[in-house]
Amino acid sequence: MGVDRDTGSGTGIPELAGGAVLGSLFDLKSDSIGTYLRALREHGDVVRITAGPPGLRAELHCVFSAEGVQQVLAAQAANFRKDNPFYQEIRDAFGNGLLTSQDEDYLRQRRLVQPLFTKRRVDGYADAVADETRSTIAAWTQAADGVVDVADEMMHLALRAVARILFGTDVDTTVDVVDRCFPVITQYALRRGYSPVNIPRNWPTPGNRRAAAAMDELYAACDKIIAERRGGGPAEGGEDLLSLLAAATSTDDGEFDATELREQVLIFLLAGHETTATSLAFSLHLLARHPESQSRAREEVLRVLGDRTPGAADLDRLPYLTQVLKEAMRLYPAAPAIGRRAVAACEIDGHAVPAGADVILAPWVTHRHPRYWPDPERFDPDRFTPEAEAARPRYAWFPFGGGPRACIGQHFSMLESVIALAMILRAYEFEAVDTEVPVTAGITLRTTGPARCRIRRPDDWIADA
Repeated sequence: MGVDRDTGSGTGIPELAGGAVLGSLFDLKSDSIGTYLRALREHGDVVRITAGPPGLRAELHCVFSAEGVQQVLAAQAANFRKDNPFYQEIRDAFGNGLLTSQDEDYLRQRRLVQPLFTKRRVDGYADAVADETRSTIAAWTQAADGVVDVADEMMHLALRAVARILFGTDVDTTVDVVDRCFPVITQYALRRGYSPVNIPRNWPTPGNRRAAAAMDELYAACDKIIAERRGGGPAEGGEDLLSLLAAATSTDDGEFDATELREQVLIFLLAGHETTATSLAFSLHLLARHPESQSRAREEVLRVLGDRTPGAADLDRLPYLTQVLKEAMRLYPAAPAIGRRAVAACEIDGHAVPAGADVILAPWVTHRHPRYWPDPERFDPDRFTPEAEAARPRYAWFPFGGGPRACIGQHFSMLESVIALAMILRAYEFEAVDTEVPVTAGITLRTTGPARCRIRRPDDWIADA
């Protein structure tokens, strides 16, 4: 039997109904983003959710309004830390890189890495993205029955692109290792993050041993390439990101040692391919379900590009394609939920949040908030015209986070996504085979079923006409 209290712990924050013993634990484990969306619909912008047995119960303070999100990520950012169990599990699995580090560690890393993510530097990666996209397009000529799973295909494309930019020529081996090891490690971290109690990682259970073996293999592959770079390997003096990271230095911040380099590489692999893959996959799938938008996007691509390869300068020339991408990121944000922990008691969106509170921001929910998004489940790229964007609060849409810890790679993600999407839409027409694609919130948003589309070349359209 569920309980539904208007207030709790003296906070005055409404609480979502949950079981008397375990609260909303099973709801969160089975469908966390659906649970957060229900909390908004039933109780409004700030809601408490409890999960776990008495004595081990977690209490989540969920903030869904754009104004509340801005307070947590920007205005009061110094009061909110990445101290929750999920970030600790990511830290234990992938290291203390830019995504997970804090305080002086984070500031030092950011200062060393920032020069490698200037617009000019990132724009230089456009050719590598175009080359990998061209290979994907060519491979689809062999697609069985003309059907591809865009979720799988975009994951492969994004991984190859980020691995090439990171490692230069050392792509194939790295991609194989990441394909094999990442799912094991991320599922392990996710499972531990949701568990009220975890056994030590060094106990020789089957799950611990599988995860340890995957981490050992992944670490070894990265360490081998790092050692080659530092020993004057094949990419010495190269422009791949690892070479630049290895050469990054400053008088005040020193340089990255081998372990720190590996941690940055692992975080870039994690954050740099799954997020972009999600945005690309759902852009294609949504266009496959909305032929008029697909035709409009393709017409823009053909008008602007003709048959030439797109480059960084074309991003501003493809406004509708960018709107499509942003709308896909609204409906399917790659990071559907973000956690922080309050250091001191504070007020968020008019509600008292106690010191030590775990705070959840959910782009999945805020991106569907009817105050900012009329008919929120409808796909409509025109929500992102310049005029429409200017009329909304800044944090009604925040797929890259925000404030001082906004994603350092957001320009690269947009560059890669627009270039790949333009080239793919020019080459193929898409028709959805699976009209609905179920998803779940892991470390990033993941599909739990196929996202198949039937593809046809332009010559096929002419033959059918």
